Amino acid sequence: MRKVLIGVAAGMLVFTGAGFGAVRSSSGTSTEKQADLFQIENIEKVWHKAASKKNLDLMMTIWAPNAIATLGGKTYTGKAAIRGVLAKAGPFQPQNHWISDTPAYKIRATVNGTKGTLYFECHYIDVDTRMVASVVGADQEVRKIGGKWLITNLSASSATLKP
Repeated sequence: MRKVLIGVAAGMLVFTGAGFGAVRSSSGTSTEKQADLFQIENIEKVWHKAASKKNLDLMMTIWAPNAIATLGGKTYTGKAAIRGVLAKAGPFQPQNHWISDTPAYKIRATVNGTKGTLYFECHYIDVDTRMVASVVGADQEVRKIGGKWLITNLSASSATLKP
């Protein structure tokens, strides 16, 4: 009886695996592409964790060395310049008790080889007042550099609070 149960279980695993393979190939999305998209979307998670914890060191781990950021209509080039402007931004100010979040439906990512794009919105919520303090849209170009997806170009803009 035990051999029969093991055989049935093994057969179910093979059948289930074949089903997942059919779904993956019919959707046209490879496992590698899915992994890349997951890593690109992880940039958003790191961004919001860093902003919520006021952790500039963590924030800078998602930027390419020669990245470009356009914030408030001004362009900054290189990690040192970007770090300098982010250090002065609202989320990193000690008097602001903000948490940062993005509605999942407002995240869009693409990948094409070692290049991709990422868009998300930052909804900064003031913990003390429980009100939205700021909303910013971040449109980014990303690239896989040294095996890690990093922001190479970011353009921030205002965003509206609607779907």
